[in-house]
Amino acid sequence: MIAVVSALGMTAVPGGCGSTGSSDVTLRLVAADYGDSAANGSQKYWDRLVKDYEARHPDVKVEVSVYSWNDVDRKVKEMVAAGHAPDLAQIGAYADYAADNLLYKADDVLSIPVQADLIGQLSDAGELRHVQYGIPFAASTRVLFYNKTLFAKAGLTPPRTWDELAADARALKAEGVKYPYALPLGPEEAQAETMQWMLSGGSTGYTDDIGTYTIDSAQNVQTFDWLKDELVGKDLTGPVAPGRLNRADAFAAFADGQVGMLDGHPTLMQQAARKGVKFGMVPMPGREGAAKATMGVADWMMAFKKNGHRDEIGDFLDFVYSRGNVLDFSRRYGLLPVTTSASEAMAASEADAKLRPFLEELPLAQLYPVGNTSWAQVSADVKRRIGEAVTPGGSPAGVLGGLQARASSAESAER
Repeated sequence: MIAVVSALGMTAVPGGCGSTGSSDVTLRLVAADYGDSAANGSQKYWDRLVKDYEARHPDVKVEVSVYSWNDVDRKVKEMVAAGHAPDLAQIGAYADYAADNLLYKADDVLSIPVQADLIGQLSDAGELRHVQYGIPFAASTRVLFYNKTLFAKAGLTPPRTWDELAADARALKAEGVKYPYALPLGPEEAQAETMQWMLSGGSTGYTDDIGTYTIDSAQNVQTFDWLKDELVGKDLTGPVAPGRLNRADAFAAFADGQVGMLDGHPTLMQQAARKGVKFGMVPMPGREGAAKATMGVADWMMAFKKNGHRDEIGDFLDFVYSRGNVLDFSRRYGLLPVTTSASEAMAASEADAKLRPFLEELPLAQLYPVGNTSWAQVSADVKRRIGEAVTPGGSPAGVLGGLQARASSAESAER
């Protein structure tokens, strides 16, 4: 995993404390918002980090623009298309930009110690044609969250199978729970809920083991048939149609005590705890027992070549990826660190004990096929259409088949 020093001989001081040799350089970063309110939005995190960095580097300015996950990928795409690529982007996919030769390689901008500290599985997922361009920025895995108070009132135990999940949802509905199982297939992060259910149904997700799209596999169609017939069709997913329910809204409803169960990541722990919700966490149920695999997600940092500034970008990234800053971000938003040093520190800390189940799952979790240059387009298609698969009168086979056709076409066009 340790990369050789680039041909230009970049050597950065760990922690971003060295001089860049630059003169009045401005770096522009576009980043995603991980906060659930204005009070803890990511702009505040970046403002503090940039203030610390600029105090050590008065000749470098960093301008950060933060957008919601609904908008950030599209915003960067529009900037690149207009010829105004930022120096850095922290978004959901990198491969299409790498394929267009728009990005610096990771070992062009990261010092060897920092690159070596990245978790190997995540670094590997950042590769296109065996060269790393995507730098993991944040990670998470998924478990089933359930409201302990609502479960106790209904006399329930956490489900281990789909049948038990449906039975629990029916009992919660009988008790007047607004969202027995919240199924967020809205445009914010439908690709995540979709993949988790695919894995729970026994498939390998969006692709097979060699990266070929298998969206409309028999297992995936059966999974969405079950969701449509046994949850949505029986009015067990709440008053908002899954295709219009976003993750943030589902999480907020859980934190308000209105949701019995939902698929969630570590951020939900903090959100629910702040509202005093008593919750439990168990592995996501599978068709016949606990799901054989869970979904892992990594979000990506990438460095664009458009404006130059390679040395300044590298020095700033070494600061961003210092152990203290990675830990601060991860703890602030309830996410998993992407570096070994920060992960080890979190695993050893009693204050982070609730995150250990997520940390333990990460090495074996399955990630999105981010190395496919077509993934950004496929993900956007899933966000836009997957909710139709579970609507009354909808056709899971038809929707998944349409997504498969577009995915195959997009992948072929990139080759």
